[in-house]
Amino acid sequence: MSSEYNRLRVLWPDHLGLARGKYVPAALADHGVRHCTGLWALGYDRGMTPETPGSNWSEGLPDLDASYDLNDIRPGWEVDTRVVVADLTRLGRPVEVAPRNALHRAIADWKELGYVPYVGMEFEAYIFEPDGLGGWRPIDTPGAYVYGTGPSVDPHGLIDAIWKACDEAAIPLESVNSEYDTPQFEFTLRYTDALTAADEGFLFKVLAREVAHRLGLLLTFMGKPLSDRGGSGLHFNISLRNEGEENAIFDPAEEDGVSQLAKHAVAGMLAHHQSLAGLCAPNVNAYKRLRPASLSGYWANWGYDHRGATVRIPPERGEGSRLEHRLSDGAAVVHTSMAAVLQAARLGVVNKLPLGPVESGNGLDTIDATVGVPPTLSDALDALEADQELVNAVGSQLVAQHLSVKRAEWDRFTGATTDWELREYLPFL
Repeated sequence: MSSEYNRLRVLWPDHLGLARGKYVPAALADHGVRHCTGLWALGYDRGMTPETPGSNWSEGLPDLDASYDLNDIRPGWEVDTRVVVADLTRLGRPVEVAPRNALHRAIADWKELGYVPYVGMEFEAYIFEPDGLGGWRPIDTPGAYVYGTGPSVDPHGLIDAIWKACDEAAIPLESVNSEYDTPQFEFTLRYTDALTAADEGFLFKVLAREVAHRLGLLLTFMGKPLSDRGGSGLHFNISLRNEGEENAIFDPAEEDGVSQLAKHAVAGMLAHHQSLAGLCAPNVNAYKRLRPASLSGYWANWGYDHRGATVRIPPERGEGSRLEHRLSDGAAVVHTSMAAVLQAARLGVVNKLPLGPVESGNGLDTIDATVGVPPTLSDALDALEADQELVNAVGSQLVAQHLSVKRAEWDRFTGATTDWELREYLPFL
């Protein structure tokens, strides 16, 4: 295999959604790589939060091992380079704070019930260009409109370049279109088993941003990068296959074609809605996207083909049956948020939670739901910490690490003077 490429790019998702990794020569591809456990204490500012779980702070920040099966090496999007997504261990045991290990656990828990989760994903993202002043501004697309394609919505050819790179990397894009606001796009990835789906979603985010950088552009999955336009979400389209390889979301004996298993799963997602926000909307900015009447997954509600509901059941039945969960922020850690949603759904099944009434409001100026997400990241972290059932399911060490780093992030935010404050007050005070 090593004769087919010059180097291997070993990547793995961290707690911030960043793609940590190393390049290694193809001749050493079978050796694996190591990284410092201190990474788990890092915030976006590169500051370290002392005693963060997983960082081995008191042990001198030792190494962890990033290992992989050579059969999992896949095509990349860089010249003469292949890619693999690694699992993390230390002293021969899985690293408990690693997002990919949390997803392994969620998949195993579902398999114990006799089901294999399959997931398709929809990502939303905005495109920016340099503003000439050291910052970024949204690209100008005066002829753009929702569900647009071609040069009028993509004057730089970025979407074409991303599509070509996805073909090279064997990442299955199913569709791409411009969104309601400009310059925002939606990228849909083909459904597959949950681990493969998460790996491909993780790699897609890296690929898309890197292709944009090559063109001098910035593609961002940030939840609300522009205050005057809609936010960017990450939607999980979930189905479950039973031992007979049948889609267990579908039941022809039910009047609506939706199985009782699926209804319990939806009830679980909604029962843990507020605590899920702490993992699925994991930064300060996310709560500017999650607002009433924003079609963003704010409310703890469900509906048939209803975009004003957090859990939408699309109209397809049979093999196309699925549950679309719409809470996650575009910047969420793919493996972590997928694991959390799958675990919440599983808890609904295990506990046989009853599903409440379907949403009958339009989600804009009328709404039945009364429970929304917490108003801030800080409140969402509190809700997550209080939900011990979900914490134990996702992984107590992972959640503890997440809480440590994210509360430090919240403290930095509350202590910072913002541009808004300077614009609002400085001329008068």
